[in-house]
Amino acid sequence: MTRKFKMKKVLLLGAGMVAKPLVDYLLDNQIELTIATRTVAKAVKLIKDRSHGKAVSWTVDDMQALSMLIADHDLVVSLLPYTYHVAVGKLCVKHKKNMVTTSYVSDKMKALDKAAREAGVLLLNEIGVDPGFDHMTAMRIIDKVQAEGGKVKQFYSLCGALAAPEEADNPFHYKFTWSPRGVIMAGNNSAKYLKNGATVEISSDDLFKNPLIIDFPEVGEMEVYPNRDSLSYINKYGLAGIETMYRGTFRYKNWCEIMNALKALDMLSYDRKSFEGKTYRKIMARRLQVYPANIKEKVAERLGLEAESPAIVAMEWLGLFSDDLVRMNEGSNFDLTTDLMLEKMMLPDGARDMVIMLHAFGVENADGSKQVVKSSLLDFATKEDTSIARTVGLPAGIAVKMILDGKFSETGVHIPNTKSIYEPVLNELQKLGIAMKEQWGLPESEML
Repeated sequence: MTRKFKMKKVLLLGAGMVAKPLVDYLLDNQIELTIATRTVAKAVKLIKDRSHGKAVSWTVDDMQALSMLIADHDLVVSLLPYTYHVAVGKLCVKHKKNMVTTSYVSDKMKALDKAAREAGVLLLNEIGVDPGFDHMTAMRIIDKVQAEGGKVKQFYSLCGALAAPEEADNPFHYKFTWSPRGVIMAGNNSAKYLKNGATVEISSDDLFKNPLIIDFPEVGEMEVYPNRDSLSYINKYGLAGIETMYRGTFRYKNWCEIMNALKALDMLSYDRKSFEGKTYRKIMARRLQVYPANIKEKVAERLGLEAESPAIVAMEWLGLFSDDLVRMNEGSNFDLTTDLMLEKMMLPDGARDMVIMLHAFGVENADGSKQVVKSSLLDFATKEDTSIARTVGLPAGIAVKMILDGKFSETGVHIPNTKSIYEPVLNELQKLGIAMKEQWGLPESEML
């Protein structure tokens, strides 16, 4: 009698913009998949009638149902907003199930480490593109340098998820390829990095001032602004004694000027207010405490910009100076701004996006000589999937399969910064066409 093969069972929470490549990878590898989401129709479309996939209706307020679902599966992938990961993680620990997320590890998630170890489960976070692929490709180089007796003295790690150049055709030179609110919320972060041995702290108000200008191969001149707390990666990457540590985000030219202007006008704030019966022009006039006439010129004057500067042109194009009625009675300036962006700045179906990444290392070799090492990625959408979905979803999918196959021995809360995790994942990603191009032995003049 032939013994029937029993499929491993994975529970995926969420069916958003980056889910498709992950779903395809798991189903193509004969893994039984349940997608739990409030938008069942989206999940059904992702499954494409494949017999070992199913969709169930679920919302985040039903923790009892989630507990039962987790108990019935071997592993959980959470693509929910990051604020829900800890609740999911606690249930995974309770039921002794492994978990994968693509989001940053929060302090509350780190606090689950001991309990996860005691339960013998792995809670693997930051296994997307940024964070995720950036960690893995950086650590591959760092480990090699250190194994050869060298030291990393400077490290810049830069990434951007953007529309392909031919699609960057609006004044922002930007179209959303993932969570629009997440993109704009990141613009309210502060930042911290290390430069020539000194800590540099950037307030949220100053985040978009003085961007780095980087000429990226095959794309052109790009702006870079600092990404959150770079100092925390010194220990994560084993870089004690490093002099410069900077993580940043790529954008096309003018993004930083535009975002800086929106912040200066308080148009990204979260304070709730009434918009009932107001036009966008009147909202802007109220913000400046001026009469609505000639609001474009008044905004330009207040910001110290020319009326045809990139920031003013972008705000006019977005509709912030128009006589259209605001489409919500109550909300925040952040809601108002992102609502307009959602209407005008989504990447159209079938249009290409891209993910670009650049690591630049200043290395002191064992013999005292110096070199610069660069590692870069330029990845475009395929006919099937956006680049951001591929580069987020495939690392997660590969990690899921490897956990189910018993390839990882780690337990507790982890990110993919150890060779036992990053090496097999990167090797599999290379087979799928996602790999960095490394350049070693460059002169010091090549450093950013």
